[in-house]
Amino acid sequence: MCGIFGIVTEREQMLGALLLEAGRRLAYRGYDSIGCATIDGSGQIDLRKDAGKIDEVDGRLHFKEMRGRRGIVQLRWATFGSPSQANAQPHLDSDGDLVGAHNGNIVNNVSLREEFLAQGMTVRGTNDGESCVHAVERYVNQGRDLVEAIRCAAGDLQGDYAFVVGSSNERGEDGHSPLHAIKKGSGLVVGLAEGATCVSSDLPSILPLTNRILRVFDGEMVTLWPDRVELRRVDTGERIERAPEVFTQGMDAAVKGGYRHFMLKEIHEEPQVAAELIHWLQASPHVTPFLEALTAARRLYFVGCGTSYHACLVGAAYFNQLAGIPAVPVLAPQFRETLARTLTADDAVVLVSQSGETKDVLNALNASRPTGARLLGVLNVLGSTLMHASDHYLPLACGYEISVPATKTYLNQVLLFLYLADRVRAHGDKVDWAKLPDLIATTLESTDEGAQYVASILNPLREMYYLGYGLTLGMALEGALKLKEITYAHCEGILSSEFKHGPLSSVYEGYPVLFVTAPNDAAMMVNHVNEVTCRGGRAIAIAAEDALLRQNVHDYLVLPSASQEVATLLSALPLQLISYYMSVARGIDPDFPRNLSKTLTVD
Repeated sequence: MCGIFGIVTEREQMLGALLLEAGRRLAYRGYDSIGCATIDGSGQIDLRKDAGKIDEVDGRLHFKEMRGRRGIVQLRWATFGSPSQANAQPHLDSDGDLVGAHNGNIVNNVSLREEFLAQGMTVRGTNDGESCVHAVERYVNQGRDLVEAIRCAAGDLQGDYAFVVGSSNERGEDGHSPLHAIKKGSGLVVGLAEGATCVSSDLPSILPLTNRILRVFDGEMVTLWPDRVELRRVDTGERIERAPEVFTQGMDAAVKGGYRHFMLKEIHEEPQVAAELIHWLQASPHVTPFLEALTAARRLYFVGCGTSYHACLVGAAYFNQLAGIPAVPVLAPQFRETLARTLTADDAVVLVSQSGETKDVLNALNASRPTGARLLGVLNVLGSTLMHASDHYLPLACGYEISVPATKTYLNQVLLFLYLADRVRAHGDKVDWAKLPDLIATTLESTDEGAQYVASILNPLREMYYLGYGLTLGMALEGALKLKEITYAHCEGILSSEFKHGPLSSVYEGYPVLFVTAPNDAAMMVNHVNEVTCRGGRAIAIAAEDALLRQNVHDYLVLPSASQEVATLLSALPLQLISYYMSVARGIDPDFPRNLSKTLTVD
């Protein structure tokens, strides 16, 4: 997730060092490029930006030398357009009179760029942050003032974003010049300091300057002057009066958004990142060629490691059950040994990696390339090796994930597979994508207390089982992996109908076994539940409400009512929460479990 920070000061000064420090405090959000822009008292814009890390780019561009009364710094996590100097933010308009930067995704970026080029604008890159600036430019060129131009531009920008922009030509009656910012879906907060005001996508960049904070809500815009701010509704332009508050918590709480750990913060970001991915998929021209390659394949393989492999398992089940298309899920380290030599140019291989640098996945890709098979990447890091090596790719649009256990990236992997299967669905009703983010948020809220209770049941154990069936097998495996990663307990995920073929011998009086069930499978799962309960075991269900299932289990963590495929996706959330609460109860830091790395680049 990109980070933006803008400041308006009373007097001209060396703003570069201040912007650089603000950028460093936003670096935890993840980034692949950085840029700074300053505007001095005469309206001169100094813009410096490039791909790379902060200190590396500063060493080349010397941000600390930049002067001005207004300044913007942006750290970009690439979603639209690969990391490059042209795509780094901030961006200028055609004439270099406007400069701005954004956080979020403008999902109609491609069509907007075509409009701007047709209207004779100078479009320098492919990044959607540049489209924000040109969207404002279009209305400035029609003679509107900047506030009105931003309000009109907001109607053209589809997606979730926050955006800050300034003009070299705008002056107030007192001779000072403002910055303007708008919020729609992405974070935005204002700080009021002595002789300056600032705006940022997150608190950490503001707190060293002031703890007087003004919250900005969706559908609002703010104009920053050195000594005051003006808040307006975007739709009407009506002024809003809102008193600032004093932030009394420390920097660590600000960085984690008030959550105790990054893992919990990232779990609670899942409704937002799901919405952003859905919007992107619905607008992106990349989806059609990706789908065409999938559906034209003679044989289709989904390849991943660990969490990504579990997403492949769910994705293969989605394609079979919804689209009637067979897909084979394969562990990446086994792909070269068991399947690569049988590939032909008529086959397609979907390679799934959060980082885009997972060595085992790249090995599978390299083994596949000589066969001529279509190589399709699913990844979270634009500019990664997997992106460049794939014939077509789709991003997960999750932003940076700090906690080692994958949470929001896993959910979006499953969501992406569901979206693709739904696009070519042969059976059943289409998913209501507009409602899904709210359903994810509802699930988090409604299952939180139950997840804590289940964690308390499991916590005394050193080893346990998670059972799934059909679509939920991948969820059971992923839930078990999360538990192993951050509680150091052994948890085995297994197909529920396989439990009787050996592992059933582990059950003793009071031994808890967790069952993850999709609605259509409840009757079958009751058979497997009773294999455990008749031997004295304690059955725990994660499922939508089902009368028969409830009669046969001891503990029931209820999911919201949903279709078979959506209920499967929702079950990931309480499984993640159970692992989190059990880890905390054991005194383990879930963000940084022992022996594990976020990106595995070794065989």
